[in-house]
Amino acid sequence: MLDLQGYETAILQGAWLTIQVALWSLLLAMILGMLGALAKLAPYRFARSIATLYTTVVRGIPDLVLMMLIFFGGQILLNNSLFAINEWLNSLLLSRNPDHRWVSYLPDYINVSPFIAGVLTIGFIFGAYMAETFRGAMMAVDKGQLEAAKAYGMSGLLTFRRILLPQMVRHALPGFGNNWLVLLKTTALVSIIGLEDMVRVSSLAAGSTQMPFTFYLSVALIFLFFTSVSTGLLKWVERKFTIQTR
Repeated sequence: MLDLQGYETAILQGAWLTIQVALWSLLLAMILGMLGALAKLAPYRFARSIATLYTTVVRGIPDLVLMMLIFFGGQILLNNSLFAINEWLNSLLLSRNPDHRWVSYLPDYINVSPFIAGVLTIGFIFGAYMAETFRGAMMAVDKGQLEAAKAYGMSGLLTFRRILLPQMVRHALPGFGNNWLVLLKTTALVSIIGLEDMVRVSSLAAGSTQMPFTFYLSVALIFLFFTSVSTGLLKWVERKFTIQTR
């Protein structure tokens, strides 16, 4: 039994926060992944180019570097945009009324929450991986069925919902599962931007108690538990879809 020196509750709270970050990031990644996959398969060159640039950049830069760039760069971009909007509004009013005095219509500075920043960053990163997974799954669906649906007069949306999506899910599940497991472990990176997840809590506890092995081992065991449960659920879903398609 690991002696956590009274930090058990704090670590469990950090573990719950880790799960929240992972689930919200997964939702965002799925949305971006689906949009990216559809864009890559679209007949429009501009859409394909944007999607290809997105996946190339994300897959070519380490996750840690991307997280730092998006977290700090995003805050700079947001606050510079707020200042520019305030300046534009004041200039517009000054041109109409020479006696107009500077007024801050929008906040001068917004400090982005580490939770929101972590979710946006991880979701953005794994959206690129999901895009490739979903694209491959869509391409694995028999084109004859899609042509038959079109011949029957089905709309594009109806064809996607009734023909493409159910079969795509079955083909995408293995890659989706791998992405989810990697995403879950990647949440450990949010500790570097100040989020009080279990990694950061354990790091602070290890520093104050001089027991790094004990606390990092506890984090490793919790992550192992999360991934084991996830693997079991994913296998159950795969079996369910396999039975339904027989």
